[in-house]
Amino acid sequence: MSCCSCSAMAFLLKAPSFLPPLNQKLNYTHKSFSPINLQSKFYHASVRNGRWNVPSMTIKAQAAVEGDVLLDEESICVNEESDYGVVCMHHVGILCENLERSLDFYQNVLGLKINEARPHNKLPYRGAWLWVGSEMIHLMELPNPDPLTGRPQHGGRDRHTCIAIRDVSKLKAIFDKAGIAYTLSHSGRPAIFTRDPDANALEFTQVDD
Repeated sequence: MSCCSCSAMAFLLKAPSFLPPLNQKLNYTHKSFSPINLQSKFYHASVRNGRWNVPSMTIKAQAAVEGDVLLDEESICVNEESDYGVVCMHHVGILCENLERSLDFYQNVLGLKINEARPHNKLPYRGAWLWVGSEMIHLMELPNPDPLTGRPQHGGRDRHTCIAIRDVSKLKAIFDKAGIAYTLSHSGRPAIFTRDPDANALEFTQVDD
């Protein structure tokens, strides 16, 4: 084995400096939690088919809330080979029966703008791309395999698209003026649910700056 290979193996088998030895308990006291015990388990590096398998690490933490019996266990797995680089949600595809009717709702009621940079003639069906912050909604004029009737009255109990907004009360006033039905969050948080002309459920949840 070459010196480079030996150095690589020594590096991979060395535990990160920020973690304690396996036989040492790490106690961290929070004002509302009892001490948390962290147990770390390392899986040693090995060579398979001429390739290095980078060791993965699993950390399990148990936190007991004072006055409660319930224990919360969380597992965090770090594996560089499976990290394919998630960045953000790019767009959500929404089916519609009539593109003009849907655009009237999404543009004139919700105030969304069309992304003119996206091509509209590259696909074998009509559609439009609408900006939602830095992400998009892709309206697609295609047959809808889902039933339009018999769906839950509250969109929060149906599959739905959630959009973060600044002021739920202003959107509620817009819906009231346009005569659009809606429901509010059952949990009491500032969120409002409605459906587009094709019964696709939409949630608008209020977020802070």
